[in-house]
Amino acid sequence: MTEICCDELGPSRVIHLYSPKERLRAFVVIDNTALGPAVGGVRVSPTVGVEEVARLARAMTLKNAAAGLQHGGAKAGIVADPSDPRKERIFRVFARMIKDLTDYIPGPDMGCDETAMAWIRNETGRSLGLPAELGGLPLDRLGATGFGVAECAEVAAGFARVELKGARVAIAGFGSVGKAAARFLSEKGALLVGASDSRGAVHDPAGIDLAALVEVKRRGGSVADYGKGNRLSRDDIFAVSCDILVPAATPDVIHRGNVGQVQARLILQGANIPCTAEAEKELQTRGTVVVPDFIANAGGVIMAAMEYAGRNEQEAFAAIAQRIRKNTRVVLERAAGAGILPREAADALARERVEKAMSFRDY
Repeated sequence: MTEICCDELGPSRVIHLYSPKERLRAFVVIDNTALGPAVGGVRVSPTVGVEEVARLARAMTLKNAAAGLQHGGAKAGIVADPSDPRKERIFRVFARMIKDLTDYIPGPDMGCDETAMAWIRNETGRSLGLPAELGGLPLDRLGATGFGVAECAEVAAGFARVELKGARVAIAGFGSVGKAAARFLSEKGALLVGASDSRGAVHDPAGIDLAALVEVKRRGGSVADYGKGNRLSRDDIFAVSCDILVPAATPDVIHRGNVGQVQARLILQGANIPCTAEAEKELQTRGTVVVPDFIANAGGVIMAAMEYAGRNEQEAFAAIAQRIRKNTRVVLERAAGAGILPREAADALARERVEKAMSFRDY
């Protein structure tokens, strides 16, 4: 059995779930609830494991704390193919298995969307990222996480000596987060020059027509089918010449084996834990600014928390901009002043808030 690391923050609970009838395996890790009921997405993947879920749950604890939310951190993983035709059945069975975990509020993550959240809400009475028809703020449609990444970029660009207007951007993982980040960065004057998905990548130094690329994806194609520029393999995106790189898909995609190929001066972590600790240290040594996941990609969970609190879309976007811009500046200033990694500065900021909340509780 996989050993989960425990420390002064948690995790408070690690739950293995199994439905013999459906042959459905799932995991829930509730990391810390000192700030309030734990919020975290449900990841659906044939390869997801409890160790990955535990790492993501900790990231949620830190993300929610750094964002100033009254929520702890958790995460769930369902071992399944997101394209399984039994998808609704899978989510409903999973929801029934977590119905009594009242200190965990599920949200969308890789492999699920607002419809899945509606199924979970129907079974449990609680979830975030609901369809608008159910009073939710649909995170993917509104592009909450991508919007936050772009707001982060506007502050972080100065620390990386990058002019955002005209900056060349590469998106590793052109899914819901990657597409939204590309859109909002383009609105700020940046130029998309590279994008990848699970089936390939494309690079065009002259610039990629974002609307055309989105249409290719809408029709079920890969970004590699864009038809212009250079068609690349998926992992070649990390070697693309660019100013800003946004890893927006799976964990640990920047690692010892490819970190030397990365040319970007600024990396905005649109995905959770997309870069190994070793790679982040190497990038710091080379002068690359890396804004950690739970600072750069907190837009989605901030909007989800605003939904939970009954706020509207305008209020949610204002909260995302204000909180992410403030935290980005604080973290990068602390890191520069102390000569430490931005992740270390961000971790300290979040832990201060969690530990203060824990000091008021007797457990």
